[in-house]
Amino acid sequence: MENIVSQTWLLGQLGDANIVIADCRFALGKPESGRQDYEQGHIAGAVYVDLEKDLSGAKMAHGGRHPLPDLGAFSILVGNLGIDGTKTVVAYDDQGGAMASRLWWMLKFLGHSEVYVLDQGYTAWQSAGYPVTDEVPAVFPRTFSPKVQRSMLASMDEVKDKLGRPGTVLVDSREERRYLGLEEPIDAVAGHIPGARNYFWKGVLGENGAWLSAAEQEQHFAGLRDAEDIIVYCGSGVTACPNVLGLSEAGFDNVKLYSGSWSDWISWEDNPIATGEE
Repeated sequence: MENIVSQTWLLGQLGDANIVIADCRFALGKPESGRQDYEQGHIAGAVYVDLEKDLSGAKMAHGGRHPLPDLGAFSILVGNLGIDGTKTVVAYDDQGGAMASRLWWMLKFLGHSEVYVLDQGYTAWQSAGYPVTDEVPAVFPRTFSPKVQRSMLASMDEVKDKLGRPGTVLVDSREERRYLGLEEPIDAVAGHIPGARNYFWKGVLGENGAWLSAAEQEQHFAGLRDAEDIIVYCGSGVTACPNVLGLSEAGFDNVKLYSGSWSDWISWEDNPIATGEE
């Protein structure tokens, strides 16, 4: 797998100065719990990255619940975590890879190629008896130089412009009941963007919470093979990222993230909304 590293691989790299491990644990609705979990114990050497403070910007009228942060400020933050172009980054969480995938996507978006997600996450690591600690590592700031990969990002206007266009496929990463509009526990309006297909993000994981192999990802996303453009969204641009990663594993290179996602889409009153099966 190109974007996932195994627990045993990371175990063998602990203490390598060229690797930065990022703990991305975060619970929606309990914004302090991730840092508290980190302070109680984390993979040895890991730094903490907060979904809402670090990987998101301030909420505004538009942009969704987890808008992208200011890229200059984020680049400084990345440098302050000890990351520059020479470092390999391994991100993990305890949320099936959702938060870790957001960091993975953001670093890829800023041109950092050597970034990976740890298979199965923290609890599996701890259960295996691998080293954990409550010690916060000393970090030596570096200069991170972003090179924005604009082709990885879709704006609301681009999504709207491509609605119904042959060759463009929208992928909705939320649970089926939210996609169908049967329930909406978080956002103000239920439903989905017209024409979108539903691929619940946890479909990229196997029964044991491990990521599917590249061949299994290919099979999972086989229905998208004919698409010229794939635009992936979710509720706020976080759980879409595992689908983007899974599509990358499956060999797709025509994938964009609509970072504002559903929560941004419904903030524009004239945007169309669909419910039920497509």
